[in-house]
Amino acid sequence: MQTRGQFDKELREIDQEIVELANLTEKALDNAVRALFNQDIGLAEQVIEGDKVIDKKDLEINDKVVLLIAKQNPVATDLRRLITAIKIVADLERMADNARNIARSTIRLGESREVPIPTRLKAMQDTLVNMLHTAITAFTEEDGKLAGQLAEMDDAVDKENKLILSELLGETATNPDKIQYIMQISLCSRYLERFGDHITNIGESILYLIKGENYNLN
Repeated sequence: MQTRGQFDKELREIDQEIVELANLTEKALDNAVRALFNQDIGLAEQVIEGDKVIDKKDLEINDKVVLLIAKQNPVATDLRRLITAIKIVADLERMADNARNIARSTIRLGESREVPIPTRLKAMQDTLVNMLHTAITAFTEEDGKLAGQLAEMDDAVDKENKLILSELLGETATNPDKIQYIMQISLCSRYLERFGDHITNIGESILYLIKGENYNLN
């Protein structure tokens, strides 16, 4: 069994890797949305390729957590922290998958712009970035109050998604021949909404870490 000092050092390293993974996920989101608005197929392809790096980092962190559990046989509080790490990493990986899916939709849309991309999608992204920063700060500082704020922020994302889908539904009425194009944009809005759901899941994991109880912020 390791010394307490070595164990704490490895815990801090895992926390730092989670922050790095969150940064990669934020970058993937930013590039995916920029590619969508700028009709940048090359950037969209970079997002898809970059998702492989995120998947690899996800597995590496999970392996480290499992190895640490096996070596240390941690007590309840430490075990809770390691379980939380696994949960957060899983949500970050799925968030990156949603960014990748936006990139795929961008490629399917091609370089033509038969229907304008709703500007509300950018507003959704801005809220999501704020949510992600809030979640990571709540995690590193173990701030339950901050984690609890994610629910209200996610409500704003859900509201934007509904408004976008309503707007796009109107487009299908006036441009029925563009329905496949409109469908891809609708999917992008849905992917952003799911991105927010996963951040809310991270908030729930943080509250579990701090309080030792399960919470539902969705």
